[in-house]
Amino acid sequence: MRTHRGADALELAPLRGVRYADPDAGRMLDSPDFDIARVLAPPYDVLDAASFADLTRAEPHNAARLTVPPVTVGQRPGSGPPITAADRYAAAARTLRRWLADGILVRDRQPAVYVYEQSLPGGERQRGLIGALRLPDPSSPVVRPHEHVAPGPVFDRARLMAATQANLEPILLLYRGGTGAAARITDTVAGTWPHPIVDTATADGAAHRLWAVTDTGLHGEIAADLAARTALIADGHHRYAAYQRLKARRHGPGPWDHGLALLVDSDSSPPHLGAIHRVLRGLATEAAVAAASAVAEAVPLHGDAAGHPAPAAAAGGALCRPTPTALRWCWPTRPAGSGSCSVSTPRGWPRPIPTAPPAGVRCPPPPCSS
Repeated sequence: MRTHRGADALELAPLRGVRYADPDAGRMLDSPDFDIARVLAPPYDVLDAASFADLTRAEPHNAARLTVPPVTVGQRPGSGPPITAADRYAAAARTLRRWLADGILVRDRQPAVYVYEQSLPGGERQRGLIGALRLPDPSSPVVRPHEHVAPGPVFDRARLMAATQANLEPILLLYRGGTGAAARITDTVAGTWPHPIVDTATADGAAHRLWAVTDTGLHGEIAADLAARTALIADGHHRYAAYQRLKARRHGPGPWDHGLALLVDSDSSPPHLGAIHRVLRGLATEAAVAAASAVAEAVPLHGDAAGHPAPAAAAGGALCRPTPTALRWCWPTRPAGSGSCSVSTPRGWPRPIPTAPPAGVRCPPPPCSS
């Protein structure tokens, strides 16, 4: 296996994480009934106004006040003129500083790589390492994106990071860990260490556990193993682009050279990949199939599609397309890289998905125009 070197190595450095105070370690507990699960929040881009209101009503210190700050975050009643939408990032920074000063949040004393485990009610389990991802050059194959990004969300996340001087949510990376030290240490910690620093369950039934690994010897084993690997961004393309934006605007080394990341071994914790359904309203299906005939082949199916396996030719990536009377298997026939490809972005669809798979992963090519 080739080892990447220098700026081209996959590196997840230890950090002194900022987290909610332990029940016996600070002023967090205004009440003995405090439950840390109530301060946890879903990713910023799935929260709407109603969800935000529910979370912060149940627990005023919910993390959503930092990750999705409303225009009044951080301002005490009667303390001054109303905060405008443009000032929401500064308001989040004030809230973060106040929570640190009040002991709501504390910074760990020792640098750590954190082991995180999430267990879902259906039995699925995901384990990974949280640390400071050293940002490679955007053209480097060490961290591979697979989506385009929209400027608005990138600008939003970059402004929030710059104002708070913090990465408030990790991006999610997948890598092939095999039998390497990073995967082994992750499983050993989650499987045998008896005292996680967080052990809770959220309202959706998911269980969350977190351990801080401060042993510098284990840090070294993890670093040596990861240097030989690459990672794929599973979630957080806009945050990763915001990391790179902030880094590009700075000169010289500094904290902007890293970004918070959760690194999950897809060998030991394979992700659940659900279908990506795209609905194009008003589409004339037969006309669309005919238009695609230059680059794709479609075979009609009659009756129950479950009794018709995909044709062998569709092994590279088949699409089951419904019509008013039947189903069709539709798959690309033009090989990747042949001819001139021009992929247009449909109106109202800000995130086209070009493929940037890790080596050895075969994906169907995007549609091409002749």
